[in-house]
Amino acid sequence: MKKILGTLVMLLCLSVMPANAQGLSFGVKGGTTRSTLKFDKDNFFGKGHYGWFIGPSLKVGLPLGFGVDGAVLYDQREVKIVDEQTMKIKQISIPVNARFNLALAPATGTGLYLAAGPQVAFNVGDSEFKWTSKESYENTFQLKKSTFSINLGAGVYLLKMLELGFAYNIEMGNTGDITWSSLTDKSNYKSSDETKVKTWKLQATIYF
Repeated sequence: MKKILGTLVMLLCLSVMPANAQGLSFGVKGGTTRSTLKFDKDNFFGKGHYGWFIGPSLKVGLPLGFGVDGAVLYDQREVKIVDEQTMKIKQISIPVNARFNLALAPATGTGLYLAAGPQVAFNVGDSEFKWTSKESYENTFQLKKSTFSINLGAGVYLLKMLELGFAYNIEMGNTGDITWSSLTDKSNYKSSDETKVKTWKLQATIYF
């Protein structure tokens, strides 16, 4: 994970190098999320809840409409699991996206953009959640300290200072590990290997 984070930081540094020629913009990004968590056992399914995120952002313009943007975001979301149990996930997320800007009205700084890139997130909240299901199973979900995912997004930019868009975040690894054990047979343990969060984001960014 250190190598991944180092790569993301290097991409940000490289993107700043041509800033004097193409323009470097700083801003604030925020928005809302809708997440679902799917386990590999049919009895376990995370119903989507809304969450939110906010943090500083930067954008670098490159020739021919290309560019790079990045952010450091505080991301908080809730996922409702079986038996009305709710799991609150708190993370520091660092997305870095390559982007393509299509100017519709260059004189007013208005157009469309497409963006895609990696994201690394670090858990800063509770790491373990426990509950007992109606089927008399005692369940434990252990969040990983960090996760790696991919963002795919699009949106519009207005007056060179405001962006409105959406993104779909796909985790490339497991969100965490779950174990469940029968209350009547403590030796009956199983472990899930498919626990991925998929998230839709609606977001806005104001650049100064």
